[in-house]
Amino acid sequence: MKKIIGFILTPIFYFFFALCLLVFHPIQWLSLKFGGYTAHKKSVDILNFFLTYCNILLFNTISFIDNKNIPTGQPIIFVANHQSTFDIPAMIYFLRRFHGKFISKIELAKGIPSISFNLKHGGAANIDRKDSKQSIGEILKLANNMKTKNWSAFIFPEGTRTRDGKMKPFHVGGIATLLKKNPDALIVPIAINGSYEMTKNGLFPLTPFVKMSWEVLDPIDKTDKTLEEIVLEAEQKIRLKVKNG
Repeated sequence: MKKIIGFILTPIFYFFFALCLLVFHPIQWLSLKFGGYTAHKKSVDILNFFLTYCNILLFNTISFIDNKNIPTGQPIIFVANHQSTFDIPAMIYFLRRFHGKFISKIELAKGIPSISFNLKHGGAANIDRKDSKQSIGEILKLANNMKTKNWSAFIFPEGTRTRDGKMKPFHVGGIATLLKKNPDALIVPIAINGSYEMTKNGLFPLTPFVKMSWEVLDPIDKTDKTLEEIVLEAEQKIRLKVKNG
């Protein structure tokens, strides 16, 4: 029954999702040109508010459990499990106070209205997975911006999205590069639940009536721990919160 309803609602969802991207593309351009970084970021935050709440068109519920104890004004590495493409807008919007930037595939920085523009001009690290030198250079550039501008980073250490909700082991690579330049950065886990169910049939039809949640956990205590131990602890904390972890 859900699949049948999904066939009806998915085109409506995609229409409004795409409309948001098309409308905000020139808004981002104008904001950046005439208002610089601050105005551009504001436009991106508003865009991601609308992208997040497009989910109501599928009767999906959004629950974002923030953590007000996380300080601002210092670099933070948000470490999350990855369940679907639709994980991202809520993280950008609800954690907008941290100026979080993504490490993304370079292919996404080309041809997608709004999304590609933000990735190219908003401070993301756009990596070519076939070019390790370029990838390291992009991540180092983000790490330097974190240090000088107190930006934060969002990273999915599994390396790819899950298809069934089960988490894959975390890799340390990207986190290691960011921490090398920002040794005092906080490592904050985020547990994501439910969004994989939205795409369990692929991108069409999307599944309606899904309960989606994001929970920002307490920072990892890095004292006297190796990088591998820090990442493993973040992974274990997230697994405890993820249904199929």
